Amino acid sequence: MTQTSACINAIGCAVPEQDVHFSFIQWAARQLEDDRARQLFTRMADRSGIDHRWSVLPAAPGGGSPVDPGGFYADGMPSTARRMALYGEFAPTLALRAIDALSAKVAVEDITHLVVASCTGFIAPGVDQIIAASLGLADVERTLVGFMGCYAAVAALRTARHIVRSEPAARVLVVTVELSSLHLQPEQQVDRLLMMLQFGDGAAAALVTADPRGISLGQPFALTLPDSAELIRWHVGDSGFLMHLSGEVPARIQSALKDPSIRQRLCGSTDPAEVDHWAVHAGGRSILDAVEHGLDLDEGALAPSRSVLARHGNMSSATLMFILADMLDDRRGTNGVALAFGPGVAAEGFRFSRAG
Repeated sequence: MTQTSACINAIGCAVPEQDVHFSFIQWAARQLEDDRARQLFTRMADRSGIDHRWSVLPAAPGGGSPVDPGGFYADGMPSTARRMALYGEFAPTLALRAIDALSAKVAVEDITHLVVASCTGFIAPGVDQIIAASLGLADVERTLVGFMGCYAAVAALRTARHIVRSEPAARVLVVTVELSSLHLQPEQQVDRLLMMLQFGDGAAAALVTADPRGISLGQPFALTLPDSAELIRWHVGDSGFLMHLSGEVPARIQSALKDPSIRQRLCGSTDPAEVDHWAVHAGGRSILDAVEHGLDLDEGALAPSRSVLARHGNMSSATLMFILADMLDDRRGTNGVALAFGPGVAAEGFRFSRAG
């Protein structure tokens, strides 16, 4: 019996219009009173591998950034309620822009299922319902993936794969939308500021069907590093979502990826060199360096991930979709592995291959 394959036929991406990267860095530097700490922060920020991060937040009067006088963050830290109000306003709009970008590549019609991943906000009716209503999909089957963090795109695409394999006529619209810039926090520690200032806003939309075009979604995998639950944490505070990312994470990831049994889980082989394409979530330069060294990859193997990091920063779940979108246009090689990390510390992903 031939098993139906699920394929990403096309991906559309969208980011907001306001680039806040350097204005946020300047704001962060002002939080540090010690000159040596400020110099260290500036030096590390310059080495982050990030050139741009985009935000949905309204510009301050005169066109300034959200941290300038009159901006969203100008008068202290807004409440979670204020942040969620903006999420409800801007998340559906950015998601619909990504769907418009997708529709320029492939016909977004006869959709049977909608899978949405969004981890940076909560509203009800949900962003999935708002998207469905905007597209006239009143009776579509909906799935909302929330608060899984950076690997939520894996869960969304994995869900789409299961749907198509069980219902070969299904046409699944997968959407990821994250507004990380809503969660800026007052910090006075270099490592905390550097962690927070990796994140930006973005959305992506993919059409997943049994049509053999694009990227064929292969075997998924999921594993959790032992004794790692305290290394990446995320909870809802009174002034936004609060994230903890331990400095131990890159070393733990690098060490884990040296393990032949973990390599077998990821690649189907103990030799990562047999993989043509690595779509690794761009969680930050140190994470990408850890994956590169842990898997003994050639220099340049993670170029697609580093490119997305430079252009957009870490957009949480949307990041992996941006990387896969770039890979859809790369006709070299036949097989790949998608990989993302998040709270747990969990590593989730899937193998993929060229279709059509």
